Amino acid sequence: MNFILFDGAFRNNLLPFTYTRPVADIRFGILTIREKWEIVLGTTTTTVTEDYLSDKYPMVEMPNNIMINASFCPNDSLINLINKLEPNQAIFSGENILAFYVMESQEVVNFDDFDIIDFALETLYIEHTWDIFSKNEEAIQQDFELLTKGKQSEKISNTVNVINPKSVFVEKGAQIEYATLNASSGPIYIGKDAIIMEGSLVRGPLALCEKAVLKMGAKIYGPTTIGPHCKVGGELTNTVLFGYSNKGHDGFLGNSVIGEWCNIGADSNNSNLKNNYAEVKLWDYNLEGFSKTGLQFCGLMMGDHSKCGINTMFNTGTVVGVSANIFGSGFPRNFIPSFSWGGHTGFKTYLTKKAFEVSKIVMARRHVRFTEVDASILEHVFNITNKFRRH
Repeated sequence: MNFILFDGAFRNNLLPFTYTRPVADIRFGILTIREKWEIVLGTTTTTVTEDYLSDKYPMVEMPNNIMINASFCPNDSLINLINKLEPNQAIFSGENILAFYVMESQEVVNFDDFDIIDFALETLYIEHTWDIFSKNEEAIQQDFELLTKGKQSEKISNTVNVINPKSVFVEKGAQIEYATLNASSGPIYIGKDAIIMEGSLVRGPLALCEKAVLKMGAKIYGPTTIGPHCKVGGELTNTVLFGYSNKGHDGFLGNSVIGEWCNIGADSNNSNLKNNYAEVKLWDYNLEGFSKTGLQFCGLMMGDHSKCGINTMFNTGTVVGVSANIFGSGFPRNFIPSFSWGGHTGFKTYLTKKAFEVSKIVMARRHVRFTEVDASILEHVFNITNKFRRH
């Protein structure tokens, strides 16, 4: 069977992160949503996404295809239903389409012609950007069970203070010395070749992914995910970094989501609670205005390739687009459009030529090539976000 993950109705709710990736490639828990599905299905998947992303994330169609809504994570009950699907059958949960079986020749799908299967059980899913951190505890727990079932953790050094060691799993090549790992409130997963430097204090749930680094004296409160190749210092609480991003120095990030290839300058901080304890509003790309989140705690949403200078201060509920560069004293506004350059005193357009020069250097440091396809995607993002920039 050929499995294809599609973006679904929530795609625009998940901007700015879905400007540069399909929904399936959002990291949520330890794994990306795609990685979760591929493990439980035992096969690779492809993607239906925006046209401008399709060169990097192509769809492979075969005579028989099961389409799966990438906002939803797998569980045993859903997998069982999916494996039993027949042509022209679809699985719905309320108004949400979860999966359907389609033939290659069916270019237009009309669900009125489908046999509808109702999925009444709960399944973990992301509908809004803030779900990525607010539901991350459950996501880490599910991935921890998936990745460690039947496996033996690597031995932990005697210099490490471990609380509830049965909920700590260390992959091959990880290095941990003179740190404290407290898994009494949730599991701690240490990925392959990851490093936890001396003096670090960790309370689970934590996902420290492959080749990620916790620097000396880091203070990590779960549920937090630090994606592959990230470097983190200072204080984090309930934050998700997708991968290849750095917050290498002191400063605070809380209730936040950071994309790939971002850099948080030394002693930068975000507020995650308003002074009056009121509900946090976030920029809504659909409404092109601010809308309620229902949350009292909500911090920073930062898209791929964005960066901030030292001592940057972000207000509660700030959304930063793709490839923005923020610096200077004072609080910048709560919505910073993609390809913006500046800070509290104002912004100008960050031209793609300059932005791409930086991206090439940043990615080369991690031995990753900035390709023409990457440039094409970012050029498209620059064009479609022009309306948000003030000139």
